[in-house]
Amino acid sequence: MLRFSFFVLLFASLAAFGQSTAQKPGEQLPAAAPQSIPTQVAEAEAAIVKSDWKAAEARLNPWLAAHPSDARALFDAGYVADAENRLDDAVALYRRAVTANPQSFEAHVELGLLLARLNQFVAARAELAAATELDPGEAGIVAKARAWRALAQIDRTSNPAEASNDLLEALKLSPEMPADTLLAADLAGQAGQLDDAEQAYRRFLAKDAGSAPASAGLAHLLIARKQYPEAEALLRKALEQSPDDEALNAQLAAVLAAQDKAEALPLLQKLHAAHPGDKAVTHMLAEVLDDAGEAVEADKLYVALLAATPDDPALLVAHGQDLTRQLNYAAAFTVFDKATRLDPANADGWSGLAFAASRTNHPEITLHALTMRAKYLPEVPSSYFLWATTYDKLLQKPQAIVYYHHFLESSAGKFPNQEWQARQRLIILERKP
Repeated sequence: MLRFSFFVLLFASLAAFGQSTAQKPGEQLPAAAPQSIPTQVAEAEAAIVKSDWKAAEARLNPWLAAHPSDARALFDAGYVADAENRLDDAVALYRRAVTANPQSFEAHVELGLLLARLNQFVAARAELAAATELDPGEAGIVAKARAWRALAQIDRTSNPAEASNDLLEALKLSPEMPADTLLAADLAGQAGQLDDAEQAYRRFLAKDAGSAPASAGLAHLLIARKQYPEAEALLRKALEQSPDDEALNAQLAAVLAAQDKAEALPLLQKLHAAHPGDKAVTHMLAEVLDDAGEAVEADKLYVALLAATPDDPALLVAHGQDLTRQLNYAAAFTVFDKATRLDPANADGWSGLAFAASRTNHPEITLHALTMRAKYLPEVPSSYFLWATTYDKLLQKPQAIVYYHHFLESSAGKFPNQEWQARQRLIILERKP
């Protein structure tokens, strides 16, 4: 059976941080008496409503040169820069707007959303949290709900419980949206509330059977429960409508691999060719290649992964196992030794080191590795045999006899060559002088 780690493929997170609220500055700011807005700023906002960014800049730039602390004009200029994809300028202008007026709800919200789009989540969270503490007025209720939803997206991985609270706050201000259902299901899954999460995904799919994110979310739960046939059926149906969806294809590959289906290999090869830098896909492909007996090809992938993370014990163990399959015991010994030094609790590392040490004539190290392995894994026929042959090599006859007998008692005819060797050695070792 393939051993694989399923990597949760988060969906829809970027969509939560789209550019700008639905209303433009001239529409979203609280109503003010016309005479309270400078003419240049009012004309700029009229241009913004028409998406005439150049005209807006032409009004705002000279005004801000003379009035550099005008919070409203700074916000408008930030909005224009944001719309024109001058993101560094937009961040700077929004920050100046917040400094000029710390109570500016709009500036905090737009700055927070922009920082989130730039993956500056710590700073984004601070701005969005500040916005939720302010009164947005009637015109800003929708924007405040959006701020809460953005906080939920930011918190979903690091603090799912807080993300649930964020989402509840958003729902107090505006009706539930499809993305809310998906997020709620995802959060329930992270909290271990798998039944609640499954029901939420199924409710959503009942309304939108073609939703790739919902299908991916439900498939993840089914995979976690090892309900592979059901997950496979769900994913195949979803891929009929979204054949190029990377998350769905990766999940299908994982499901096929878990069921030892040959179709997994070409699918993973296709995914890897399209995304050679995807570590999760590369790792999964290497595991499937190993299961298919392609140790040389699998090892090339592990070597590539280790180039990026040379001290990853799991990758080192996988690399060592492939070196062992290629009969390169000396190199395997070095790799397993490094892995066990990095992670002394890695039982597979100790197993590999014990075998590699036995093949490179390091019997004392073999015994040490077997002793360490026994702390984490029960003995099996192969480990009993290794104990016996190592003690035999060290001329420790009583211990060798004990372990040869343990091996024969546990092997049950599954290892005929080793069983013959064990019996022959016992004849010699137990011979009376």
